[in-house]
Amino acid sequence: MTGAEARTAFLLWLERERRASPHTLEAYGRDVADFLGFLSNHLGGEVDLAALADLTPGDLRAFLAARAAAGAGNATRARQLAAIRAFLRFLAKHHGLPPLPLAGMRGPKRVPPIPRALSPVDAKEIADSVGVAHSAPGAESPAFQTARDTALLTLLYGCGLRISEALSLDLRDAPLPGGEAALRITGKGGKQRVVPVLPAVRQAIAAYMKQRGAGAPEEPLFLGTRGKRLDPAVAQKAMRDARRLLGLPEHATPHALRHSFATHLLAGGADLRAIQELLGHASLSTTQRYTAVDAEGLLATWRLAHPRAD
Repeated sequence: MTGAEARTAFLLWLERERRASPHTLEAYGRDVADFLGFLSNHLGGEVDLAALADLTPGDLRAFLAARAAAGAGNATRARQLAAIRAFLRFLAKHHGLPPLPLAGMRGPKRVPPIPRALSPVDAKEIADSVGVAHSAPGAESPAFQTARDTALLTLLYGCGLRISEALSLDLRDAPLPGGEAALRITGKGGKQRVVPVLPAVRQAIAAYMKQRGAGAPEEPLFLGTRGKRLDPAVAQKAMRDARRLLGLPEHATPHALRHSFATHLLAGGADLRAIQELLGHASLSTTQRYTAVDAEGLLATWRLAHPRAD
């Protein structure tokens, strides 16, 4: 069996036995093809099962080093190593190759990107500006859409919610004036957390409810124009229209409002553990990314204000 035939058999197994998605099949197929192409040059001959059986961890390190030299980032190389591991495990299980001792081999460290937050002024203006786009000629129910999108974006920034968490709320959860002091949110993995609700959020929700009208407790809080639960794409479009109106950068997305919530709390002196609880992060290390954002903001302020910054 040639290396190309082994690759084909691996992809068929992924598709039929593991029910891998088309995206996974494409990525793993490309990664294994890159690896086989490298080995052909590295070993100086055609790659077959015998050649694959003689591989050492040093051969994989050489491949990763070559990919790094070609400009592949840590995330790309980590994914490629995962694909190659799966490929070699498949060959060991189904085609008799001796297992390659890879247990102690660590892949490139993934460096999570620093969250990109908006300024406090920009975050507030985003929600205040959504009505302009909905007031254009031909807009469908502009008063309803304006109130809904203002309430949604105010909620995302005021409570630090993921957009999926906000859109999963039902009428029974609506944080209205005079109601519960906090909102109970079910986040990733079914983990629940309690988030305080600011008066500005309650007022925005109340204004939206006047347009939405009453309903059964189990009905969606945020409705689309057809009366069903609001699609995230609609909220993303509202944010896109608002950022274009305000001249904000492309990273001004609904999720950036969650980043802004955390960053602005940290800048205001909030405890990192408390922010972790409010965001629903399972690990404190995830929340600690916001300290880098705050440090960048402090450095920018210092550069602008300190007389010796130059």
